[in-house]
Amino acid sequence: MDTMMADGEEQRLRRLLAIVLAAELVGGTIDLIWDAPASWLSLHAIYEVLLILGTLAIATVLWRGWWRARRSLVRAREALAARGAERDAWRASAQRALDGLGRAIDERFAAWGLTPVEREVALLLMKGRSHKAIARETGRSERTVRQHAVSIYQKSGLGGRAELAAFFLEDLMLPRPEQGSREPERARPTPPTAPGPAILR
Repeated sequence: MDTMMADGEEQRLRRLLAIVLAAELVGGTIDLIWDAPASWLSLHAIYEVLLILGTLAIATVLWRGWWRARRSLVRAREALAARGAERDAWRASAQRALDGLGRAIDERFAAWGLTPVEREVALLLMKGRSHKAIARETGRSERTVRQHAVSIYQKSGLGGRAELAAFFLEDLMLPRPEQGSREPERARPTPPTAPGPAILR
């Protein structure tokens, strides 16, 4: 909306200046013809000619400046539109990936048998929230949050928040390089067969 208003004001200004310059050019030419100087070397004739030539020069300079500015503005808008399309495509792609990750995490929580409250606490633990911060955010006591965390670690067979986050995020990295690379592959931590006592971290 602001861009359209700015364009409208610019066009009005251009029209006004064009009218003023055209009036000055036409008026100077008519005045020179009506005067019909006996000699073109007279001061009056030279003044009128310089006035007409100056008006033409100003009009030419202004027109070239506006034309270049318009071209530059068009290119800038095209580049901005291209960046906007690229940004929107990236956001859509990233959103699809995040949706897939969210579904995978929810399926794993279901496989572990976490309750809805435990799922909420587990997600906040994965985000790095402390028990105190989770209690404040969810409106529960810190002791209750700690009990939920213990239950999460017991059901998942993981030893703490670090292992919980690593379970889901260990393989979340950039695409693997070409096959010529010998960089070792890190394995995803797997829950032990018999869950031991949970370690709070």
